Formats: sequence, C-alpha cells, structure tokens
Amino acid sequence: AALQKLRGTSDLSAELEEMLAEQAAVKGQRAKNPWELFRNAALRWQLVSIVVLSSAMQLCGNDSMYFYAAYVFQEAGIPEDKIPYIVIGTGSCELITSVTCNMVIDYAGRRPLLLGGYIFMAGWAIVFMVALSQQTQISWMPYLSMACLFAYILSFGIGPAGVTGVLPTEVFDQMSRPAAYMICGSLLWFNLFLVGTAFPFIVKSLAHFCYLPFLVVCVCTALYVWFFLPETKGKSFLEISEEFRKRNFKTKTRAGSYKGPEEIKTTQL
Repeated sequence: AALQKLRGTSDLSAELEEMLAEQAAVKGQRAKNPWELFRNAALRWQLVSIVVLSSAMQLCGNDSMYFYAAYVFQEAGIPEDKIPYIVIGTGSCELITSVTCNMVIDYAGRRPLLLGGYIFMAGWAIVFMVALSQQTQISWMPYLSMACLFAYILSFGIGPAGVTGVLPTEVFDQMSRPAAYMICGSLLWFNLFLVGTAFPFIVKSLAHFCYLPFLVVCVCTALYVWFFLPETKGKSFLEISEEFRKRNFKTKTRAGSYKGPEEIKTTQL
C-alpha cells in the first residue's frame, strides 16, 4: 500500500518481483560493515566506482566556483549590493538542475548524464581559465567568465550532482548499501575539506590557471565512466550485479580468453 501511494499506481508487479528476487539473493546474509566492502572481491568494481564518483563530486571544483563568483560579478559591473543575491542565484541554478536531473535520469540514463556533465565541466573550465587570464585586457571577458560560472554549475547539477547519489542503491545489494552510503558520505565531506583547504594555495600558485587540477579530475572521471561504468538504466539489480561480477572475476588465460569464477575454481581443482 505504501509503495502504491509512493508510485501513484497500483501496477507494481514488476517492481515487487525485482525486490523479491533481490531479497532471495541476499537471504541468510547480514548487513556488511564498510571495511568488509574493501575486503570483498565480489564488490571491487562497485566500490571503486562509488569512490571515484563520490570523490569527483568535490574534487571537480564546483564549490570552488563560488570562490570566484563575487569577483567575476564585480568585474562584470553588477552593483556590489546585488552580488550576494546573484551568488544565491547560482546556488538556485544547481538546485533546479539537480531536481531536473532526477526527473530525466530514467529517460536519459546514468552514463550519458555523468559523461556529459564532466565533459562539459572540463570544457567550461578551459574557457573560464582563458577568460580569467584576459579579464583586464578585454572588456567583455568578465561577461564570458560569468557565463562560464553559470554553465559550469549547471553542468554539475544536471549530471554528477543528480546521478552520483543514486548509484550506490543500484550497484549494491540490500546488505551492502548502508556501508556504501557511509563510505560515500565520508568521502564527500573529506574531499570538501581537502578542496576548501587547498584551493587558496592553488590560486596562489597557479593564478588564472587554478582550475587546471579540476580540469584533470573532470577528464579522468569522464574517462572512467566511459570505460568502466556500466549503464544501469532499465536494468534490475541482478542484471547490474551480473555485469559487475564479470568484471570483478574476469581472469585472462594464456590463450587470451576469459573465465568466470566457477570456471576458474573448476580449473584450479
């Protein structure tokens, strides 16, 4: 009844079947601790994926954009007493795009949103650094910087901000999800502290090219998503788990073919 109220429909047979299948798959198991996930070879790539994506959420430099917001808006000629409200507007853009992402995620897919978000952020980081370097030489550069600032935040909101939070639910079973979310949350706060502490020194060292480290993070994360993260759209947990199982236990033989875990065990015996 609660699920019918949440979904707004009475036809829940497919979802209930998936939930019961997942429940049967973990029958007899107990909830895992965070350190157990690191020792479990069957969860290796799931864990790597959430570590990479949760870390990239902060290391991509989105929050550091707010560091430059007041300066960019001031250079663009916006009255100083209006700048705080414009900065709030940038945060509102992130909120709106995050909500929008959650509305379209089941249509667009997880990988396209993540991939597109980080690729666009990498592109805007390049343009933003160029605009900052020419801020005093060309009169319209502050406006380009302002556009880049909004575009960077919008790209973050429509992709990484909306997708990263739902991935642990889709790639971990019921016994592993609480521990996976604990790891994600810890990484988010640790990396936020890291970026907040290091960014002033990065600005001092690299000046207008301070977004170079964030550019590298965005490019590397996009490459990881492209090569290693399977699409979870429209798939049951068991189907997603099977894709990761093949990657976790893939072992190359001398002939160049690959064996699954059961074949490996039989061969060893």
